[in-house]
Amino acid sequence: MSVTVTSAMTQYRVDTFWDKEPKTLLWIDTFLPDDLFLDIGANMGLYSLYAAITRGVAVIAFEPESSNYALLNKNIFLNGLDQKIQAYALALSDEIALNALHLSQVVEGAGCNSFKDKLDFKEEPLQSKFSQGCFAVTLDFLTEQRFIPIPQHIKIDVDGIEHKILSGAKRTLSHPAVRSVLVELNTNLLSHLQIIPFMEELGFTYSQEQVELEQCAGPFQGMANYIFIRNS
Repeated sequence: MSVTVTSAMTQYRVDTFWDKEPKTLLWIDTFLPDDLFLDIGANMGLYSLYAAITRGVAVIAFEPESSNYALLNKNIFLNGLDQKIQAYALALSDEIALNALHLSQVVEGAGCNSFKDKLDFKEEPLQSKFSQGCFAVTLDFLTEQRFIPIPQHIKIDVDGIEHKILSGAKRTLSHPAVRSVLVELNTNLLSHLQIIPFMEELGFTYSQEQVELEQCAGPFQGMANYIFIRNS
């Protein structure tokens, strides 16, 4: 896997890739070659690249932040994966709208950006360094208008509005073809805790043991990746 390192942040992402989220890699390792993987909040594309290279799956990657989107496409190019990975500079949310993407940092590889509302991952005021124009759609719109097929696997890591993305994807998530969804939740927030019964009502379960192993510490304490698997 070849990637472009352009900043301390992108170097950090590369250096920690194998250790930061091991359960995410193990989850991707279960994908089948004919599966479609949606990477929502793809950043520079490391998980998209990993899935396409190691599992041979098709990937649709969404990354609205302009410098990360450019870097994502460069990494797709470097690995000759333009026939496997399609990248779109779109935000996903619970509405179709033109609005602003508020950036926490103007640095390639940075995250913790916020669409529409100037709130950080704690739902506290975001001290934005810059706000760029951004177009958002719902996942239901994309699938129901047949812009994209129903995916088998979805990863949602956007540092804040995961609950809105899922709300705008309810009908897609109800489709039996969707087998698993990885969502980064902030368990300090009621809006995120409500994701758990929402997913359970749609026929998904998760492992508390897996969540505990993924639990973050420090400034991100209470955040963890929840891997929801559809009941067979």
